[in-house]
Amino acid sequence: MLTLDHLTVIAPTLNEGVEHVRNRLGLDVPFGNRHTYMGTHNHRLRLGGNVYLEIVARDPEGVDPGRARWFGVDQPDQVHRDWNQMRRLRGWVAATASIETDVARHPEFGDVVPLPFDRPEFAFSIPQDGTLPKDGLLPSLIDHRDGPTDLSEIPDFGARLVSFHLMHPKPDAIEALYQDLPIDHPPQISHGPAFRYEAVIDTPHGTRKLW
Repeated sequence: MLTLDHLTVIAPTLNEGVEHVRNRLGLDVPFGNRHTYMGTHNHRLRLGGNVYLEIVARDPEGVDPGRARWFGVDQPDQVHRDWNQMRRLRGWVAATASIETDVARHPEFGDVVPLPFDRPEFAFSIPQDGTLPKDGLLPSLIDHRDGPTDLSEIPDFGARLVSFHLMHPKPDAIEALYQDLPIDHPPQISHGPAFRYEAVIDTPHGTRKLW
């Protein structure tokens, strides 16, 4: 069974990502990690339960990981296009206890990549070209290998995820795609003029929408 692990705002730069979330939620999300093994870095915020928000961008000081990075950040032109089209909450990550099984059944998730490369602690699904699975219609997968994210390390400012939506011009096709996957509480799928995600989040400043 796949379960929501975290939502991802994929930004041209971390500063732009943090400013966007500040404008939408009224919260300054603190720095999280530098992914030395993937050439990216992030800011993180808890959203209640076992779910958190990640703002991720390519690290301008990061090293070349020797393979395509995750979240499509090796395609900066596409990242900028999505950003300018207000597709900023660009995807999500689902946790699984058997990533090899899920990828074998659904190759569109990508390759199973053990990370960090030198001493793997978890595994992540990344298509060979580093793009998002099915352009982000499907989640990326993470297998924590019995060592789940330490949520105590992620700041909690009282934000709580209320609902998570996927809008698309052909919602019936997306429903069919998701019905073939063992996802617990997938995004709510509805019609929209273009594909995008939207999250409804309770904050100390009231209920806000993040997109």
